[in-house]
Amino acid sequence: MSEDTKVKGPASYFPSIEKKYGQPISHWLDQLKTQHGKKHMEMVAWLKAEHGMGHGHANALVAHYLAS
Repeated sequence: MSEDTKVKGPASYFPSIEKKYGQPISHWLDQLKTQHGKKHMEMVAWLKAEHGMGHGHANALVAHYLAS
């Protein structure tokens, strides 16, 4: 993959999130829909507490969710 086509930002974490937690990104975005109205860091804390997700992965998912 050339530097020009390298995925940047939150989406760059998606392959490792799918591999580590065994669910597609769509699953995690659907989970985040249940947390509608919460602040960014509240959603990150929820993913970490309820799903055992690491901070970087949780933060990337929340950032992508809130930006979409």
